[in-house]
Amino acid sequence: MRDTGRRPLWQEEPAARRRMADPVRTAAVRAVIIVALTLIQAMTAFLATLAGSWLAFPAVISTVASTVVATWAVLDVWVTRQVWVQRYGVQSQPSSTARQLRRERRRARREERRAAREERRAGGAAA
Repeated sequence: MRDTGRRPLWQEEPAARRRMADPVRTAAVRAVIIVALTLIQAMTAFLATLAGSWLAFPAVISTVASTVVATWAVLDVWVTRQVWVQRYGVQSQPSSTARQLRRERRRARREERRAAREERRAGGAAA
């Protein structure tokens, strides 16, 4: 491909935050769907009440019940997140100091192996 000087249409950028754990994300999606349906139901109940429809009373009663369920669903997201954090904890990242020490030890081991190989080659050629 030749460079035309244009920016690509899609450019990957690192995520600002880590992805939610699967159980937490599942609970959050469930809660969003339930809350959205509850809001639609509440709007239907409101419009039915304004229109004086017979459907107004059952709609208001079911909206109250749906509000309880939606509150439960939102609390479920919070509880699921707390449980996940308690079980699996915060995934800690090694500090830069630890990383640097590991790099130095790795480099030293490589040097030792390289020196041992050179010794064997030199010893094998002399024999």
